[in-house]
Amino acid sequence: MTIEAFQKQIENIYYTRDAARGVPLTFTWFVEEVGELAKEIRKQPQDIERLREEFADVFAWLATLGSLLGISLADAAQIYAAGCPKCKNTPCNC
Repeated sequence: MTIEAFQKQIENIYYTRDAARGVPLTFTWFVEEVGELAKEIRKQPQDIERLREEFADVFAWLATLGSLLGISLADAAQIYAAGCPKCKNTPCNC
């Protein structure tokens, strides 16, 4: 699945509910999911399936925020297409 297709799928599933909630509360949910990912990363031993699920949740909430704010994640990713956005090198030399 492409980034564009993923963002569209998240819109199809959640956009109406997320739009009703609004950007500030949706951002709060996003931050909560990042916290859940952080907890999974710190666990030892790590459960790869739980990590995968938490990464998916963070990505989904990021996609819905992008949609609510009119930002295409695929377009945003292009900022890194040529390497570091500041020095344009891969790896970064900043």
